[in-house]
Amino acid sequence: MKILVQKFGGTSVATPEVREQVVSQIVKAKEQGYGVVVVVSAMGRTGDPYATDTLIGLLRSISQDVPARELDLIMSCGELISSAVLAQTLNASGHKATAFTGAGAGIAGFQGRTESGEITTLGRGGSDTTATALGAALRAELVEIYTDVDGIMTADPRLVPQAKSLRVITYQEVCEMAHLGAKVIHPRAVEIAMAERIPVKIKSTFLDGPGTLISAEGGQRELEVTGRPVTGIAYVNDVAQIKIRSQEDFNCGLGLEVFRTMANHQISVDLINVSPDLISFIIPESVSDKAGTALEELALDFELNPGFAKVSAVGAGMRGVPGVMAKVVEALTGAGVHIVQTTDSHTNISCLVRQDELACATQALHSKFGLDKK
Repeated sequence: MKILVQKFGGTSVATPEVREQVVSQIVKAKEQGYGVVVVVSAMGRTGDPYATDTLIGLLRSISQDVPARELDLIMSCGELISSAVLAQTLNASGHKATAFTGAGAGIAGFQGRTESGEITTLGRGGSDTTATALGAALRAELVEIYTDVDGIMTADPRLVPQAKSLRVITYQEVCEMAHLGAKVIHPRAVEIAMAERIPVKIKSTFLDGPGTLISAEGGQRELEVTGRPVTGIAYVNDVAQIKIRSQEDFNCGLGLEVFRTMANHQISVDLINVSPDLISFIIPESVSDKAGTALEELALDFELNPGFAKVSAVGAGMRGVPGVMAKVVEALTGAGVHIVQTTDSHTNISCLVRQDELACATQALHSKFGLDKK
């Protein structure tokens, strides 16, 4: 029998009405001859009674200092509730279903079990990761991930109302967009699918649209069909830039000391530029105080400036194509956006901009690369 893995997000199982739509998607797949394995997230979003963030908030309302064991314990509850409720809904509809915990199914689901028997979790995106891992283990024909939008968008529609759903995209592009801030699918989930060549489709639970197929050839196909080297625009909010200057050559050990200090304080750095007398990078604003204290201990001359965002143009089709950076600069400067710092790879170009210019920057890049056109 052909196997299909379907994963439904929190908004897809939040109410009896939407759970009936989930049942119809499962039944439709069964009628097409699939054996269906279903993965569910916790029900709803922050504020809803069984949402993971609501449960975490319950503990943190008592004390912000929550031990990891208790945090994992309460985080595991949301999926237990939604899986039991959905199984009961299916059974009541005449479709036999059984709910399993991750450990009960013999895998490490979002909630799993350590070797010593303690409950643990995969963390954010764990349900996506569980779905693609199951797809790989069961040699599924397809993994479908249902959410509240019809596929992966060319940009965040809250910033770019003209954003459109992509029909196809590569594994690598999705990973890049996720790492660069787009909230589409957890990158670890895509990495598993890519390694096993399991196709993944992002679909809406509520709309009967085609969704977005994640495959190996998406970006090249996009370039061939549309001539566009860029597939989408992603961003990261609320970052701070650090500049460190020294009369001593950073190559003589001081550079290593800077980055080792950041690592020792569990601070992730990004958008890194290193020259003999200047190091610059960005960090989340939330750890600015910790980073400043650490650098003061090194007695370095540094600036720490909050209020920035990183905006990125992503596309597998830009590899080896001249002029992409020129278009990025033309778009941003033409829109009056000041470029503070840049970095790039074969599949993305990222620019540091002021937080208050982020919407303008995102819209300018989206338009410049024709992403608002079919």
